[in-house]
Amino acid sequence: MENYLRVVKESEQDLIRELVPARLEALDEEELLALHRRVRRARNKHTKNYRRKAAASVAEEAGRGAAHPKGGKSRHHAEALEEALSIVSARLAAVAHQEAERLKAERLAMAQANRNTGPDGAGDAVAGAGVGAGIAREHSKTAGGIKRDGSSASQGAQRQAKRDR
Repeated sequence: MENYLRVVKESEQDLIRELVPARLEALDEEELLALHRRVRRARNKHTKNYRRKAAASVAEEAGRGAAHPKGGKSRHHAEALEEALSIVSARLAAVAHQEAERLKAERLAMAQANRNTGPDGAGDAVAGAGVGAGIAREHSKTAGGIKRDGSSASQGAQRQAKRDR
């Protein structure tokens, strides 16, 4: 990245200086996202400038190949910032993966801590929550449930009686 410092402007040199591995290691996920956003904006700006210059000179030069050397400075800026963006993206992906693994381990530890550990229910997170070991929860039927079950049993009996006839 040091060879690109000659190519880019002073404002973009600050961006590239932030890509020193020691500096990148010190950044957390939010700071990396902000740096990624700044590098991407600068890269997009120079890519757009290069494409506009090249497109304008294609008509003058009567060919894309002949117009290629015209946008050299903008192209070099865009290439430098593209490489910078890839460095920041790779670091951001690594940090995001580490953070995801840390959160996953934290959630698993919380789930393990809240697990029921025996008949006394000492492991329950909330008193009275869950079911003790080997004890089924009692189901209370509502009036509609009783009526529906009776109707179903009656229909079954009617079908059986019809077959028996």
